[in-house]
Amino acid sequence: MGRTFPIFFITSLIVVACAGSPASPTPMPELVHVRLPMGYIPNVQYAPLYLADARGYFREAGIEIEFDYSTETDGMTLLGAGEVQFSLASGEQVLLARAQGLPVVNVLGWWQDYPVAIAARAETGIKRPEDLAGKRIGLPGTFGASYVGLRALLDAAGLTESDVTLDSIGFNQVQALVAGQEQAVVVYANNEPIQLEAQGVSVDVIRVADYVHLASNGLVSNETTIASRPDLVRGMVRAFLQGIRDTISDPQAAYAVCKTYVDNLAQADQAVQTEVLNASIEFWKSDRLGYSDPQSWANMQDVLLEMGLLDQPLDLEQAFTNSFLPSP
Repeated sequence: MGRTFPIFFITSLIVVACAGSPASPTPMPELVHVRLPMGYIPNVQYAPLYLADARGYFREAGIEIEFDYSTETDGMTLLGAGEVQFSLASGEQVLLARAQGLPVVNVLGWWQDYPVAIAARAETGIKRPEDLAGKRIGLPGTFGASYVGLRALLDAAGLTESDVTLDSIGFNQVQALVAGQEQAVVVYANNEPIQLEAQGVSVDVIRVADYVHLASNGLVSNETTIASRPDLVRGMVRAFLQGIRDTISDPQAAYAVCKTYVDNLAQADQAVQTEVLNASIEFWKSDRLGYSDPQSWANMQDVLLEMGLLDQPLDLEQAFTNSFLPSP
């Protein structure tokens, strides 16, 4: 007759056997590689993106991020061709690309105000757009956000290009003003004026944002990605927004993270670079972070039409969306 084992012993053997069999690990979902054209060199102004990467917000969204700093990279062309899913770009870039038939769409309004401005030595008395009449103005060139911002300021004063002298000087605005080469220069309000003041040059700054509200820098995707991979867009927006929130709430921590992404930042003038970051943060703040104001897009279109860069009005509802932002 076979031997009978107590029920509790059999149960114990089952438990031990189960415990001894390692559970199969849950496979991690494969990360989606996202190459993000930045449009500029590594800089503290990208702090929200660096924080989102360093703190794992992109990975939590299933994204492996790659920052592409190549100045030759044309983000709008790549987006239009479907070679990348996202790019950083300003409002005028989006509208000009759509006018060329490229299906790009702003999905997050990062900068709430246009950062372009005019800087002039305080002793020149150039304090308002009207004061630019007859002046020599240095700017990177007759292209891009600097040129659009300048034209917006001239228009606000009832001036045209023929009322001023434009001098294409590349990105040497600080040196040109220090040397007295120009009476005024087109700058970014969060950057060059701070550098000039640090060199002992007192300047007056005329900000575009004080005269007209224009669609500014943001995260741009394309219609194909939005239609076929809305979760990817939503995850990218969510991670970016968290990086913006973290930067606003703790700029010092954000600056520390930037040191691992920006070469030579540790050796740079920390006071100046910290002020650049703090000034940039003021352009990002909003009651609803990431929101694109329809009026700012309409204003940008009006400027481009006035400049002759657009031949006819576009359907602005196709150029931007707030649908990927969290509900207010």
